[in-house]
Parts: sequence; structure tokens; C-alpha cells
Amino acid sequence: MSFELLPLPAFRDNYIWLLATVHSAAVVDPGESEPVRRALAQRGLTLCAILLTHHHADHVGGAMALAREFGCPIFGPAAEGIPGVSRALREGDLVDIPALRLRFQAQEIPGHTAGHIAYQGHNIVFCGDTLFSAGCGRLFEGTAAQMSASLAKLAALPDATAVCCGHEYTVANLRFAQLIEPENREIRIYAEQAAERRRQNLPTLPSTLARERQVNPFLRCREAVVIEAAEKHAGHRLNDAIEVFAVIRSWKDTFH
Repeated sequence: MSFELLPLPAFRDNYIWLLATVHSAAVVDPGESEPVRRALAQRGLTLCAILLTHHHADHVGGAMALAREFGCPIFGPAAEGIPGVSRALREGDLVDIPALRLRFQAQEIPGHTAGHIAYQGHNIVFCGDTLFSAGCGRLFEGTAAQMSASLAKLAALPDATAVCCGHEYTVANLRFAQLIEPENREIRIYAEQAAERRRQNLPTLPSTLARERQVNPFLRCREAVVIEAAEKHAGHRLNDAIEVFAVIRSWKDTFH
């Protein structure tokens, strides 16, 4: 069965991901309920599953109301104790959505939060706030080592995997990526394309892992030019890719 994949804008820059067939739909990270209700009503769909990646309010805020309204299960990370979760997931657990004939596998990707998970399958990864296009999430609850390992796990997925993350940060992320790698042609091309899409009020997402490996500095911490930029910013030699990651993640925190 074929399905439609749509990012529903929410709040200022969030996306709620909608998976839909002719009659049924699932959503990922409904931080608010109204955009989901509108999309379902416009398409005549019934909500059959809710998938949550982590506990932050802008990703879970609408989940319980939608679950009550449609009588559907909420899947979420076992390590975060999110209210209303009816199926708590750990590494390798499977999420079956019979109405859509879809199955996803949970992957534990801590760093942004301690129990953050992704959902991978059908050449898609819903990665919440861990991997962004040309960026990654802030380290609110995890360590640089944890986030580096989580990003490496995501980067190991096939080239064609669609990166469905939780925020429209691509244009700003690419400005930082150009600071790190000013001669990277792929970053320049992508920055032009992303800026044009935003001028038309279109999403830049999903990206692909093939593209992210070319443009995302947080996936490129073993590249000589990224190491050089990090060491210049830090003012000293860095011992490994985790230290490079830690430097550029901290640098990004203050970049505007």
C-alpha cells in the first residue's frame, strides 16, 4: 500500500509528520492537536496511531487529546515516562500500524534528551530533535559522546533514507555549516535551494541521509576541514571526533 508523507507546520517552526493512506493516518510528534485535526478533516482521515520521539512539550502537547478523540494508541520512548503512552519502546522494538500496513523499528538515540528515540522503516527515519537537516539538537540531557553515537547510528542508515526531523531549522543550520566549511560546494547549493523554498513558504524537509553526509558538520567531524575549523575555534588540538563534535556543538549554541 502506498502512503503520503506530509509535514504539518505547528507553532513557529515545528513539524508534525503525517503518514496517510486513503482512509487512515498516523502522526509523529503532535505538539499541538489542531493542525492534525485540520489535516484529518480536509482529507477525510481517521487517526490510528501517534508516535512520539521525546518528552518535550512542543512534540507531545497534543497527543493525549488526539488519542482520546480517536481512540488510538500512543507509542513513545520507554525511558521518558511520557503521560498517555500506551506502548513504551526500547531499542529494536517494532511499531506495527495495521491500518496503514506500515512497520517501524525504534532506535534509541539519546543526547538531546536522555530517552530520545527514532522510528525507522520504509526508507524514512523520524528523528525528532536529534538530527536536523545540516544540524543536530542541543545537548539538554545527554553528553557529546552520546549524541555523537546517536548521530553515527542515524548516519549508518541507507543513502535514500528520508530525514524527517522536528523543526524547520535548515536555512540557519546551513549558515553555520558554511562557516565551518566555506568551500563546500554541496552546502552552497543546498543553501540556495533551501532559501528559495522558504521564500515560497515551502518546507525544506525531508532531507536525505546522502545529502546530510555531504553538508551536515555534525556528521562530518572526521573531515579534515571540520577538524581544522573546530581546533581554530577552540584554540588547541582536539583528540578525537567526539571532542570536535563538542566544540562545534557549543559553537553553534552561540551562533546567530
